[in-house]
Amino acid sequence: MRILVTGVSGQVGGALVTRLHPPDTVLAADRATLDLSRPDAVAAVLDRLAPEVIVNAAAYTSVDQAEAEPALAAAVNARAPAAMARWAAPRAVPLIQLSTDFVFSGAGARPWREDDVPLPLSVYGATKLAGEQEVQAAGGSHLILRTQWVYAARGRNFVRSIASLARERNELRVVADQVGAPTSAALLAQAIAGILGGGVEEARRRCAQAQGLVHFAASGAASRHAIACTIVEGLKARRCALAVERIIPVASAVFPTPAKRPLNSRFDLTRWQTVFKETPPPWQAVLEGVLDEIAKEIK
Repeated sequence: MRILVTGVSGQVGGALVTRLHPPDTVLAADRATLDLSRPDAVAAVLDRLAPEVIVNAAAYTSVDQAEAEPALAAAVNARAPAAMARWAAPRAVPLIQLSTDFVFSGAGARPWREDDVPLPLSVYGATKLAGEQEVQAAGGSHLILRTQWVYAARGRNFVRSIASLARERNELRVVADQVGAPTSAALLAQAIAGILGGGVEEARRRCAQAQGLVHFAASGAASRHAIACTIVEGLKARRCALAVERIIPVASAVFPTPAKRPLNSRFDLTRWQTVFKETPPPWQAVLEGVLDEIAKEIK
């Protein structure tokens, strides 16, 4: 099976390439191979690569910068997935499109289901939702995989930021009114590899079973403040030298940003559990392995 993975320089794409093994052929596409800021060129590249499955893990993810660059965000997050989906549909090539909790308003406290009405608060969220709609409209075999709060031992993410700041400052102020589940890139890669493990026909069947859309994240939920406390406690337990003494909970309004963040990012994982017959592990358990890696780096 020839699997095209986009965004391989990012956290999820990179983790997925590492996870997939022969006999599958992995077509690892970085920006030089497939530039999603040029959607009109996507079809020609796909003609040349001839994938049997596409996993689009690439995205314009600079949430605040997207407010100033809506056209570029739309090209990468909406028009490029549209081009992939229109190429894939007539060829019966399954397309797995990664999406985000930012398609929702974040209102209330109930976990978001797949059939809840999206209402994005930002350009990033709106362009990711447009990408979802384009993939659905193409009519081919697809699975939109919404996830949230992705992190890894490398790259730019919340976990690494807290680990770095905890070494530099004796006091951290972290928002306590944004709630969700930190989800490691490795856990996501494992989930996607499982979907693809049975071959092309099995991938099509699973896309159909999930009705083309599914929520996936680590189990449980916590505020960013609580997660920061867990990160710091975990690094201290690993004998990392940290400067931080206090982690103070604050409201999101204390840190105004160009793009508004959803406060409630909780996901209902029922569809994932029903279709794929598994419950994702708790976010605390998944975080442990990444803290092990970070601790080795900073000791």
